Amino acid sequence: MALIHDEYDIAVVGAGHAGCEAALAAARLGLKTVVFTVSVDAIAMMPCNPNIGGTSKGHLVREIDALGGEMGKNIDKVFIQSKMLNRSKGPAVHSLRAQADKQAYSREMRRTMENTDGLAIRQGEVTDVLVEDGKVTGVKISTGQIYPCRAAVLATGVYLNARCLTGETITYTGPNGLMAATHLTENLKKKGIEFTRFKTGTPARIDKRTIDFSKLVEQKGDERIVPFSFSTDPETIQKEQVSCYLAYTNEKTHEIIRKNLHRSPLYAGVIEGVGPRYCPSIEDKVVRFGEKDRHQIFIEPEGTYTNEMYLSGMSSSMPADVQDEMYRSMEGLENAHIVRNAYAIEYDCIPAVQLKPTLELKSIEGLFAAGQINGSSGYEEAGAQGIIAGINAAMYLLGKEQVVLKRSDAYIGVLIDDLVTKRTKEPYRMMTSRAEYRLLLRQDNADQRLCETGHKVGLVDEETYLKVREKYDAVKKEVERLKGVSVGAGKRTKEFLESMDSSHLKTAATLAEILRRPEIHYDDLKAIDDAAPALPDAVKEQVEIYIKYEGYIEREIKQVEEFKRIEGRLIPEDIDYKMIKGLRIEAMQKLSEIRPENLGQASRISGVSPADISVLLIYLSSKAGAK
Repeated sequence: MALIHDEYDIAVVGAGHAGCEAALAAARLGLKTVVFTVSVDAIAMMPCNPNIGGTSKGHLVREIDALGGEMGKNIDKVFIQSKMLNRSKGPAVHSLRAQADKQAYSREMRRTMENTDGLAIRQGEVTDVLVEDGKVTGVKISTGQIYPCRAAVLATGVYLNARCLTGETITYTGPNGLMAATHLTENLKKKGIEFTRFKTGTPARIDKRTIDFSKLVEQKGDERIVPFSFSTDPETIQKEQVSCYLAYTNEKTHEIIRKNLHRSPLYAGVIEGVGPRYCPSIEDKVVRFGEKDRHQIFIEPEGTYTNEMYLSGMSSSMPADVQDEMYRSMEGLENAHIVRNAYAIEYDCIPAVQLKPTLELKSIEGLFAAGQINGSSGYEEAGAQGIIAGINAAMYLLGKEQVVLKRSDAYIGVLIDDLVTKRTKEPYRMMTSRAEYRLLLRQDNADQRLCETGHKVGLVDEETYLKVREKYDAVKKEVERLKGVSVGAGKRTKEFLESMDSSHLKTAATLAEILRRPEIHYDDLKAIDDAAPALPDAVKEQVEIYIKYEGYIEREIKQVEEFKRIEGRLIPEDIDYKMIKGLRIEAMQKLSEIRPENLGQASRISGVSPADISVLLIYLSSKAGAK
């Protein structure tokens, strides 16, 4: 007989990066929340890469922070190296990346959760989500206990029916040898939820003492550290950093891999799940890019508490003896001792087309899903979905408007729209190229874009919100001042421009016009600007970006306005696509399956052509006219 345990408003299944953000958001919004994990010691565990951020992923972390999430604050506390990527390119693709002390990251997040009012942590495997009349009523764990709740968030990561593969060796566990969740999939299938199977992998960890660093290229962090969280004072995080190192595979490494491909479960047909195209294993790289005689490998510390070093870019499912041979074939790693072997991991996940843009299941009211269960990959993608699922589960119970970020609002909007609109055939990874409005969705202005949303739902306090408004009021004021101040082509200006290797003025120009020159930066203007105000670095950054890219920014704003016009055309929930004459059969089937909420979402469904959208628009217009 099942035992009824404490009653909660929201149950979060899983305490990885998605589960942590979801649980914190729900509890901070006043909902009594419980989060379940197979191991309390695995809260916010980093089973793969020891870093947060990176290209496009740094954007997601800043957006989580702007909404009132925890990931950015947490990494600011525990990073051991920080670097701004793509500095040589435009601001749209600048992305912050920080090496984490893995143990400290997990410990700090656990401390935050344990000290959040209204949030309970429970170690246990959730085996079923209880549903009555199409609504969530509770969750059941393996001990038979039932926790009544009114909403639930599935944030199961890679644990559902997980198995790890190293060559011919298969272990039925989750990452790092933790217990897999073996019952939930079947019980959810009985409720009509469709599942598929994906695969990802992780590299070996090697002992730092067995590496010859003299043969590797040292990679240092930035001299001036930029925080992830907008609330972190940059002065408080300037510290000595730990180095990473660059190594390379070689033809000998590749030959070892080719010779043993038949022993790789990836090529022997043992692996059932589909792997990530944009983060392939080393054996996959060697096969797919046969013309390359070497591949770049980053050797990264796992933390200050350990000698383990992570071989980024060299994930593998090769047998253990082959791993020894291939790693030791690399210069600097001739005597490398493997502490943990690389492995591939397979797991169950759901095609996210079963979700609404709010991340709620279409078929079960009050059941939300976030993270790798939705077919995504990466800590940052998980955290981004987690905070949205947590917010929306809370809004659902509070009877308030749920949050749906558009593609023009945030990278999070792009991420979720892609997942719920397109049937992802491989683990989804965020990339800057997926965002149509990259110049507007920069990581540096995430607070301007999303802080108001975070404040509206209740995760961003009044003081923080007012500071953001004051910041951008100051940006606007300074932009206007620079446009209004003219300098002549006299001696002072001439000497300044010569010192900057910039061409002379022929007539007077505004300070804004001078700042548009690529070789000139905001602080340089002090030489010819006696009225320059004392501004924070964050304000000066925004002023310079806006002045230099104003034409491009204004053009994208116009594109967004057009996008919103189409996006805002809602499609009735009860529409019968079979009744629309002129729709192709494939379009009819895809639209009926995904049931997009608006015309914009419909236009992004694979298999729905522009001609189909025109037919749908005419149909909607005729129905509206008939009313």
